[in-house]
Amino acid sequence: MTQARAARHYWLMKSEPEECAIDDALQAPGATVAWTGVRNYQARNFMRDAMQVGDGVLFYHSSCAVPGIAGLAEVASDVRPDPTQFDAHSPYFDPKSPVDKPRWLLRDVKALKKTRLIALPELRAAPELADMVVLQRGSRLSVTPVSEAHWQFILRTLLGELPPP
Repeated sequence: MTQARAARHYWLMKSEPEECAIDDALQAPGATVAWTGVRNYQARNFMRDAMQVGDGVLFYHSSCAVPGIAGLAEVASDVRPDPTQFDAHSPYFDPKSPVDKPRWLLRDVKALKKTRLIALPELRAAPELADMVVLQRGSRLSVTPVSEAHWQFILRTLLGELPPP
């Protein structure tokens, strides 16, 4: 007996453009990149417990001159161990992560398209997005859930991607 897929979820996933920009993801084989380097337990748990293949992703450039949403993507794989935790030459190396029970996980993300940059001030200016996790004071997670209402508002109103309801 097969279970029906739960409702589609939406995510905002931050990437530093010097590590992987939306253009890099689009040029990767199959436009798919492994989302490595997540080293926060809450963000890891979102990827492990709540993400599903096919979920929508707002590809967000962070730690750069103009942070903001730079593209659209989707979750493209099941969760698996992040190999960078075992690589002593990686900035994401974790010597305390046991090989037989890895601490850090990843998912593949498939870039769908580059969008115009929706910078942080534009996101903050939209009252409809006031309670979006990425806009909350002190929010620094690299993976955060996005409500369907926020997803629809960003696509329809800010990007003009969807027809009016």
